Amino acid sequence: MNEPETPARKLRLATASLSGCFGCHMSLLDIDERILALIERVEFDRSPLTDIKHCGACDIGIIEGAVCNAENVQVLREFRAHCQVLVAMGACAINGGLPAQRNHLDVRQCLGQVYRTEQGEVAVPDDPELPRLLDKVYPVNEIVRIDYFLPGCPPTGDAIWKFLTDLLTGRTPRIEHPLLQFD
Repeated sequence: MNEPETPARKLRLATASLSGCFGCHMSLLDIDERILALIERVEFDRSPLTDIKHCGACDIGIIEGAVCNAENVQVLREFRAHCQVLVAMGACAINGGLPAQRNHLDVRQCLGQVYRTEQGEVAVPDDPELPRLLDKVYPVNEIVRIDYFLPGCPPTGDAIWKFLTDLLTGRTPRIEHPLLQFD
């Protein structure tokens, strides 16, 4: 009599969006019905799809968005500490993307313009719920070590699917020209 096969352990996958447009997560949803095949292989941990707020021990972490504030740094370091493999997905995570366009501006001067009262006084909110802005916007690899980079703005659902299936099957992910997209 044959022994029943032990089902393969599902890998744990976490995702986070730092500072950006959230387009990479929208592209993750663009894998369409293939998300059902993905769910057969992975269990989602922290992700906008699960609304879990902290990253537990995971096999794979995917980060989209640039690092603009202290909360982004905290989330990114939590992911690096808890994820065996960490992936930077999209232009913002890889090189700062559109959020990095503020790097040529003085943050204090910008806050002064934004939070100027009608009387001309500057009243920048000082609340622990508001994360402290960093002096500039950083790509994620300037804060923590990144194992893989998935370029695109955003990467297409097909590129994300190819990347994830390569990674989940133990192959080195390789995205070639037709799947790369920078809209």
